[in-house]
Amino acid sequence: MGINSYILIIVLCGLVIVSYLYNVLAKKTNIPSVIMLIGTGILITQTLSYFDHPAQNTDWFPILEFLGIVGLVMIVLEAALDLELSKEKWPIIWKSFTVALLALTVTSAAFTFLIQYFFVAEFNSALIYAIPLSITSSAIVIPSVVNLDEENKEFLIYESTFSDILGIMSFYFVLQGFNAPEGQNVAGGIFLNIGLTLVVAVVLSYVLTYVFQKITTSTKLFLLISVLMMLYALGKLMHISSLLIILFFGLLINNHKLFFRGFMKKHISDEKIVDTLHYFKVITLETSFVVRTFFFVVFGESIATASLVNLEVLILALIFLGVLFIIRYLFFRFIANSFMLPSLFVSPRGLITIMLFFSIPLEYAISYFDNGILLYMILISSGIMTLALMTRDKQESLPGILKTTSRFMHATQAEKEGQMTDIEEEIIADELERTSEKTEKKLE
Repeated sequence: MGINSYILIIVLCGLVIVSYLYNVLAKKTNIPSVIMLIGTGILITQTLSYFDHPAQNTDWFPILEFLGIVGLVMIVLEAALDLELSKEKWPIIWKSFTVALLALTVTSAAFTFLIQYFFVAEFNSALIYAIPLSITSSAIVIPSVVNLDEENKEFLIYESTFSDILGIMSFYFVLQGFNAPEGQNVAGGIFLNIGLTLVVAVVLSYVLTYVFQKITTSTKLFLLISVLMMLYALGKLMHISSLLIILFFGLLINNHKLFFRGFMKKHISDEKIVDTLHYFKVITLETSFVVRTFFFVVFGESIATASLVNLEVLILALIFLGVLFIIRYLFFRFIANSFMLPSLFVSPRGLITIMLFFSIPLEYAISYFDNGILLYMILISSGIMTLALMTRDKQESLPGILKTTSRFMHATQAEKEGQMTDIEEEIIADELERTSEKTEKKLE
């Protein structure tokens, strides 16, 4: 039975509208929109099943694979366009990179052991499964931490971005190493691959930046995205780490003053690049939003709901998450102590985890591994993050009131004793009013 085109348009546009409303709701409640999108997908599947619609038997994997690839490129590009490189930001960049790298490495090792133990799997398969489960989702973190203080927010954005990028690269490097011909120097091949990719990424990024600033037509942004997508696909077919091309281009165009120096400075127009960058960020943001919307809905539709009522699956997911947060606590305790709470609990799994899971080759598949573990880890980790952020908001409200009230009381006493000026009195009163208004908004 064919699908009515008008009904399809209504459904697709309806999902985009619903996703936007989910984002609005997420900002007010701290509940990640991802959970709501997955729930929508599950609800659609159950509705189709109830009415015995033929669409319930749809093979969602090709759609997920396509959306995952596009989403991957757009998320990395979006993240790179938000990374500002400067001396002032270097300490927080270095600290977040260190936490992301070490957490990914140690968590992957721990998960590999657990998968081998519980599923009696070979080391290669266990490691390939472990890496996606160890990646923090920037797609969930970035919109969820907007209300945190600037330092914590920046740290979490950098950390989740690095986790995504390092996790993706590690996954494909491991696959490349496992698939290398016997006798080949795997480590040497990987470093050669990285080196070659970096050279290509640097050259292409400079060329693309120079060329696109020369284009005078108004329709060039999707052309740029198309070129980047094509370069990524060609790189994958040539078995090079083409994600580095996307990453470096984003970093270069967003930090063009840092990369275009000396004689190179005269070959670019700062005004044109800034103008292009502004609209490019908007296009990237909007595209990522649409892709994420359909990806998570389709993922929800692909879930076998029987896994959700399996107690064994839930227990295994909780064990994995327990190990995850223990490891995360140790690194935060000794490396990033100033970002302990609520950052410790901001470690959701998401799009990259799902996408890499569906990219695992059949020869490394673990037949006894239930994908319900993946779903539970996404839902529970997002739930823990939500509770941590909500608790943080409430904790911030009360001390703020108490501190300001205390200062006001001391000021009143000082006024009685004739030790405070009219200006000081005004400042204290304004501060009390602002604190009260801020608290009321948070509580609402």
